[in-house]
Amino acid sequence: MTLTSRSNLFAPALAGALLLTTSAFAAPPGTLPFGVYDPYGAFSDDTDVAIEHLFLPWQDVFLPSLVEADAYASQRGRSILVTIEPWTWTRDERNRPEVLIAGIADGVFDTNMATICNILGGFQSAVTVRWAHEMEDLSGQFIWAGWTPDTYIAAFRRMVDVCRAEATDIDFMWSPLGLDGFDVYYPGDEYVDVVGLSVFGLQPWEQDVLGQERSFRDILVPRYEQALQFGKPIVVAELGFVGDADYVQRWLEDVRQDVDDLTELVAVVYFNQSEVYPWPDGYGLPDWRFGYNVLE
Repeated sequence: MTLTSRSNLFAPALAGALLLTTSAFAAPPGTLPFGVYDPYGAFSDDTDVAIEHLFLPWQDVFLPSLVEADAYASQRGRSILVTIEPWTWTRDERNRPEVLIAGIADGVFDTNMATICNILGGFQSAVTVRWAHEMEDLSGQFIWAGWTPDTYIAAFRRMVDVCRAEATDIDFMWSPLGLDGFDVYYPGDEYVDVVGLSVFGLQPWEQDVLGQERSFRDILVPRYEQALQFGKPIVVAELGFVGDADYVQRWLEDVRQDVDDLTELVAVVYFNQSEVYPWPDGYGLPDWRFGYNVLE
C-alpha cells in the first residue's frame, strides 16, 4: 500500500514498546481509509484501520521498537506512516534551532536519518516517512518551525536524499499544519509523494475565542484547497476533536463520510493521545483519545 490513492493506502507504526490494552474502539463510520496513532492499542483489533502512525525522534531512540511496530502493522494488514521528529525527546541543550540547522547543513545528522531509514527499508509493511511536520507553525512547539523557507527546503531535501539512499521504496510526506502561506515551504515535486495536513477541533476554544463552533470541513477545506496546487494526494495526517456529545458525534459522522467532493483526500489519521503542547489561550492539554474526548 502507498498513499497515492484511496484504494492503495499506507499505515504507520508505534513509537517505543507497544502498550497493548483490550481493543475497545472502532474507526468512525465511512469509506475513506482511516488510520490512527494508537500507542495504547485501543484499535488493535479493528480491521477497518488501514494506517498505523508512529512518532519517532531521531536522537535517543530505541530502534528495535521499529521492528516490533512493523510486525504489529503487518499482522493487521496495515501500512506504516512514520513521523520523524528531528530532535531528542529528552530535555537537552541540543534541542535548539541553531544546533539543528547547522547540524543538518554540515551532515552531522545524516547518520541519524540513514540509520532509521535503513531499518524502515527492510519493513514488510509499506512505509511513508513524514519528516519535520508543521514547519509553518510559529507557536514555539517545534524547533524546526519558522525557519526561512530556503533553510527548511534544503534540510527537507537533504533528509529525503539520505533516506532514499537507504530505502528505495519509501514514500515521503510533506506535512504543514495548514496555515495560510504554507506553500512557501514546499520542497518540490520530486521530493514529495503526498501532502499531509492537520485538523483539530476543540469546542470550548471555538465557542469562547471564535464565537462559533467549527466542523471538520470548516477547518479542512481551506487547507485542502491550498494544498491542491501541488497535484499530490492529500492526507489528514493528524486529526482530533474534543467537545460535548453532539459536537463529537457530528465530527464522527463527517471525517470519513462527507468527502465526495474532496477527490484528492485519500485518508484521515486520528491522533489517539492526549495533547503534548498547550493549546493557545490557556486551554491546556486537550485529551483527543476516543472515550475521553467527550466533555460533560
